[in-house]
Amino acid sequence: MDVHLDQHHLDELAHVVADCGRWAKAMQASVHRSYKSDGTPVTEVDLEISRRIVEHIEAQLPMCNIVSEESLSSFEADAPWTFILDPIDGTDVYSQGMPCWAVALGILDDKRNPVGAMISCPRWGLGEEDLFIRLDPGKELLINGERFAGYGAKDEPHQITMGSSGQRHFDFSAFDGKIRIFGSAILHLLAPVIYPHVQGAIVQSCYAWDVAASHAVMRAVSMDLEYVDGRPFVYDDGLLIERNSFEPALYGGNEACITALRRLVPPKR
Repeated sequence: MDVHLDQHHLDELAHVVADCGRWAKAMQASVHRSYKSDGTPVTEVDLEISRRIVEHIEAQLPMCNIVSEESLSSFEADAPWTFILDPIDGTDVYSQGMPCWAVALGILDDKRNPVGAMISCPRWGLGEEDLFIRLDPGKELLINGERFAGYGAKDEPHQITMGSSGQRHFDFSAFDGKIRIFGSAILHLLAPVIYPHVQGAIVQSCYAWDVAASHAVMRAVSMDLEYVDGRPFVYDDGLLIERNSFEPALYGGNEACITALRRLVPPKR
């Protein structure tokens, strides 16, 4: 059985993810919001996108793992690839009609390293609406089909992104920069990569599907994620099989930026 992520598989998968993003954009004005048992919002669009992408992967790459926020699948420890899906990252803002949300699919290799991503943000962008990020495993990072060249040094965090509860958990008394809050962890972690004047990110406790796709993109430009206590962030059984949230929060950026964030924006004691 073919389990290789060849160009045909990747092209088809990118088409499905982009299609789902466009469909979510068309549905946004009429979407209905409800709540899961944990109190977090969900819409019929989240559920339908999960169904479409999961069914596509199951049909085309049946020996691969799928970890989706909105559905349960079996998990094999020796699978060659693991796909981590957030059908709508930023459901809360999506359901309110705001533009800062994403359809996010991350790809882990057989060592659970984040090595690929397909992210559709059809109401977000770089000076214009629509953003599609594609990182095939082992290939160059593409933004809207064009090779991404990156920016200069991002060692000093003058602008950072973070979630809306950050003020409750972090001490900002030593930080005199700017904080951007979008409502999507995927976009928070993309920002240091794709925006020239954003250097780092802080991500509070959430789930593997909230970070995996953007984590792969960060790795592609020599950025990474670390727990605020200095431990590396890894995709362990707790995240992938037990579907637990991670603790504590994460710093994101290049090595120098993470070191600076640890000094300038420490967790509250």
